[in-house]
Amino acid sequence: MTTKQLKIHSENILPILKKWLYSERDIFARELISNACDALSKLRVLGTSDESSFRIDVKVDKEKKTLVFSDTGIGMTAEEVEKYIAQLAFSGAEEFIEKYADKGAKDQIIGHFGLGFYSAYMVAKTVEIDTLSHGEGSVAAHWVCDGSSEYTIDTGKREERGTEITLHVEDDEYLDVAYMKGILSRFCSYLPYPIFLNDEQINPNEPLWLKNPSDCTDKEYIDFYHQLYPMEPDPIFWIHLSVDYPFHLQGILYFPKITRQLDTRKNAIKLFCNRVFVSDNCEDVIPDYLMVLRGAVDSPDIPLNVSRSSLQVDRTVRQVGSHISKKVADKLLSLYRNDRDQFLKAWPDIEVVIKLGALQDEKFYDRIKDFLVFENTKGEWTTIPEYLERNPDKVFYTTHDTHTLKLYENVEVLKCGSHIDAPLIGMLEHKCSPAKFQRIDGMIDDAVLDKSREKDLIDESGKTQSAHIAEFFKKQFDGVDVEAKSLSDDQLPAFVMIDEQMRRLRDTMAMHEQDMGFDKHTLVVNTNSPLVQAVMQAEPETAKELSAHIYELALLGQRELKADKLSAFIERANKVLEKLVIKT
Repeated sequence: MTTKQLKIHSENILPILKKWLYSERDIFARELISNACDALSKLRVLGTSDESSFRIDVKVDKEKKTLVFSDTGIGMTAEEVEKYIAQLAFSGAEEFIEKYADKGAKDQIIGHFGLGFYSAYMVAKTVEIDTLSHGEGSVAAHWVCDGSSEYTIDTGKREERGTEITLHVEDDEYLDVAYMKGILSRFCSYLPYPIFLNDEQINPNEPLWLKNPSDCTDKEYIDFYHQLYPMEPDPIFWIHLSVDYPFHLQGILYFPKITRQLDTRKNAIKLFCNRVFVSDNCEDVIPDYLMVLRGAVDSPDIPLNVSRSSLQVDRTVRQVGSHISKKVADKLLSLYRNDRDQFLKAWPDIEVVIKLGALQDEKFYDRIKDFLVFENTKGEWTTIPEYLERNPDKVFYTTHDTHTLKLYENVEVLKCGSHIDAPLIGMLEHKCSPAKFQRIDGMIDDAVLDKSREKDLIDESGKTQSAHIAEFFKKQFDGVDVEAKSLSDDQLPAFVMIDEQMRRLRDTMAMHEQDMGFDKHTLVVNTNSPLVQAVMQAEPETAKELSAHIYELALLGQRELKADKLSAFIERANKVLEKLVIKT
């Protein structure tokens, strides 16, 4: 067996890095500032310098067409420049961490891969380095490279400890101070050392997630929220994350006020690594049902790709997501137990998170099932277990206010009007078996019947009066099933009944933008309704019009009248009213 080393043509490396390593050119500023932070952090670990002198400066010079990044950090000797800069993918940060691990270097150093410096060539045709090491008696070094495989290095002129990187910029866009401020504010607002752009500090605020939660005021939390999202209304409440084991994680998650303007795209939670902004796409870290939340999450243990632009999903990432889910559930449970009025007030804004979580995550459901609440039609709040203690066999519910509610005045009916409730009901029914969930217009329950007034006497034709009424109305329509029942409320002439399982199937298909292709339902006519009795005595043409009107009113009241039938309904209503007025 022969062992050999890979050969790399260095002249091909920089073009590859420039074109393919980073997803966007603006990242060069983040990488150079991160390197400067590491240079300062190394000095902090060594403890040999006054930290009041620590700073990073960015200078924009339109006339010279240069961007200058300078720091007062550890600096480099010529030999170190050769080692850390001229040697691609050799990480001086990793080497430093290994050497000073006992002094906590890992928790303070950002860099890992030794490639960040070369992002400068995405915007610069030539890059210069002027650096002076902190070591006593050190000599300044000057390094220049035009992006090819060749560079020059000689003695520099820098007289103060630190490093200055000069980018000779090709694109005037990066010579706009306002534009550069936007880039630095986006990526570097929470880095640990003061950063100045043309002498204006761009990171005056410490990240609130680093503070102990007990030391933070409500005002601080709200102010921090508006730093992240300046145009949004105040959040409802928040969760302060702080984890040391089995991974390091800090952050603050906010429940936003749900408004029409709320952007629910999956890019609202900002991901940081050692206080450096990485991405606003946290879908691999945060469970889907929590993506409506806002805030910031910072973890040095989340694995990033080489360009630090995206995650590499592994066990740690999944653990982080699971822990965040648990903390959210714990916060909601605490609020429910300790301040139920506030919890119920916030419910319209948090129910989407809770119900989606219950559907998507079995563990999350187990944590929130005791405060998964529903309002009944009397304005009282209850959980499903509490409801079943009072009504053991069946859960009645409605998806909206409807005229059929008059039949259920003496029955507890839950409001389930959220678009998420359709699949949630199916899941809850499975969890609560053998109890059944029944929408109030899904069947004719004994609770809505007045059996003492049933018209069940059989006449000479062998039919009951109820059968005659059903037959009469069925003749007025084409293809509509009709039943006649003795309902408990005389003022309700009819309602439309749709089988529970058929409705659930229809709702499921609608969620996937599919149509069942048919719409089977039954018109239930109230044998005790004076209007029904009057229609049966009317002349045939009027009876037909009034029957159609009763049917379509039932459809309209239950939101089942199709849009293409609305014009005909209005036209018929006008005709019926006209006839009534003329007769009087």
